[in-house]
Amino acid sequence: MPLLLLDLDNTLLPRDAAFRAWAEDFLAENGLPAGDLDWLVMLDGSGYVPRSTVLGAAKRRYGFDRSVESMLAHYRLGINSRIQCPDSHVEALRKAREAGWTLGIVSNGGTLPQLEKIRLTGLASLVDGWVISEEAHCLKPDPLIFEIAARRCGFRPAGDWRTQTWMVGDYGPADIAGAAATGLRSAWLHHGRPWAERAYRPTISAPSLPEAVGVILSAAERPTAGRGFATAATGRIQRSRGHLAIPASRLAPAAGRLTPNAPSAPTAPKTPLPPGTPLAQPGAQPLTPAASLATPLTKAVALTPLEPTPAPAATAQTRWGDASTAPTTSAAAG
Repeated sequence: MPLLLLDLDNTLLPRDAAFRAWAEDFLAENGLPAGDLDWLVMLDGSGYVPRSTVLGAAKRRYGFDRSVESMLAHYRLGINSRIQCPDSHVEALRKAREAGWTLGIVSNGGTLPQLEKIRLTGLASLVDGWVISEEAHCLKPDPLIFEIAARRCGFRPAGDWRTQTWMVGDYGPADIAGAAATGLRSAWLHHGRPWAERAYRPTISAPSLPEAVGVILSAAERPTAGRGFATAATGRIQRSRGHLAIPASRLAPAAGRLTPNAPSAPTAPKTPLPPGTPLAQPGAQPLTPAASLATPLTKAVALTPLEPTPAPAATAQTRWGDASTAPTTSAAAG
């Protein structure tokens, strides 16, 4: 009974493209030099710089006689009107749901702005649940936020649930490190970038969300005996599990081509485990009670366990979610 968890900004939604579109209009509307676009994009830091810092710098640079708070309200209205979920992403999510996968969103950021994105782009009707770091009081890569996401999607973590769950994201220190710390498989959206982390690595890398989802769905092969994720709701159908077969390769992919991964340094070969051999799972942390946010779906085939990836030493930075202040949790935590 597989579970697919997805990051929000620059994974499900092209957040950086929306910011660039807003910045272009912002400069034009205020009669400012078009060449300052790159300056604004650089300062934005893909959303990891607080909005108060970005807009405060713009206020001083251009001598605006208005408050940062009024600029923030204008910014949030503008960027949310420009962000959309691409049709190819919607189609990928629908294919996953038709295949019986449960879908959840795991996002670092401010609660209200992230919820606005989920609802305005139609994602609320395409997923089974979501969790946002500010309201959950924990951040990726903390394993707790992934366990909360699982519960909100209609599950209670039990048995080998981690071996049947994938995390898809674009930011290594939060999405991929979090998956590694939790014992999940992961798909990294490289967007043309090389992998730079040494302490951990994704299971696969892909240039885009549709290609990553396609590989994940194709990993469920010939059905065998089912077991694993215990459901919180009654009436769920447990189906068979499949085998994962993704070859290892290098992690500096050419643009536009899906490339599975290999370790960043040579390692001794390992003897593959027979299909269906259970492995010891990392200890689960207690869950914060949370209600399911959407009606769960019927599940399909699950995946064969892989050896859990060692917990990473790196920490992540939270995306500020287009909010003017920091989330209630520490920005350095994830």
